[in-house]
Amino acid sequence: MMKMLDGNNSLVTEFVLAGLTDHPGLQLPLFYLFLGIYIVTMVGNIGLIMLIGLNSHLHTPMYYFLFNLSSIDLCYSSVFTPKMLMNFVSMKNVISYVGCMTQLFFFLFFVISECYMLTSMAYDRYVAICNPLLYKVTMSHQVCSVLSFAAYMMGFAGATVHTGCMLRLTFCNASVINHYLCDILPLLQLSCTSTYVNEVVVLIVVGINITVPSLTILISYIFIITSILHIKSTQGRLKAFSTCSSHVIAILVFFGSAVLMYLKYSSGSMDQGKIFSVFYTNVVPMVNPLIYSLRNKDVKTALRNVLMKIQRKDIF
Repeated sequence: MMKMLDGNNSLVTEFVLAGLTDHPGLQLPLFYLFLGIYIVTMVGNIGLIMLIGLNSHLHTPMYYFLFNLSSIDLCYSSVFTPKMLMNFVSMKNVISYVGCMTQLFFFLFFVISECYMLTSMAYDRYVAICNPLLYKVTMSHQVCSVLSFAAYMMGFAGATVHTGCMLRLTFCNASVINHYLCDILPLLQLSCTSTYVNEVVVLIVVGINITVPSLTILISYIFIITSILHIKSTQGRLKAFSTCSSHVIAILVFFGSAVLMYLKYSSGSMDQGKIFSVFYTNVVPMVNPLIYSLRNKDVKTALRNVLMKIQRKDIF
């Protein structure tokens, strides 16, 4: 696995990350910007995880999936952001071969898991709105556990396949990754051996991990919208829409930025691709807890109750 030879038959043991920009004057401002984003991401997701855990009123299927989504975002952003921050202030942005492959694996694991966790949340909203009388039976604890486990297993399978295929490639003299993290497409550009198998795997695995969640979410919301339109009262329709609005925003931000990033990379526009990937990798984990807390009445009520308990010093 470690015998990655270049043109002079010497071992390639490290890569150089090109980073987000090569302008020296932007390095320090970008460091503080992304440090702020990372802090907000940590505080927001840890806060939401603790809030759901501390409030028994939030121990429902919807918040069970939200708990998992926040856990994924927390780990997801920690895979590459610390290294990204170090690269802004270091002279040489080096990452070892083993470190690069490890980062690639966990990056793919969490991002694919998030796709399917958002899909599970769409199914949960479908059952809640279209079959409310059977909601507790249909979305039992066992069903929620199976859906979450399936999301993580799909993430593990996808990450294993992609990383395994990457390990078989030989990297030559060009060892500068035109990105701020180890991602599939920038790494494929460095290979001096055939990447045909990898490209086929990307086409199949990425196709599955985009098509299956997208179709499931789309079908779920077609049924949801149809059911909402059959509600006679305006207040009832608004209430039903409000329960889905946060999830819809999160889906649009996540899938929209991901699609734009890969379209730019596939068209050869690397710099624009990196800019779009910032939304996909840094902004999404930050805004998810904000979306679900600011637009969710139950979360705001739970937060208010926790703050009152803290003021009375009787939280424990």
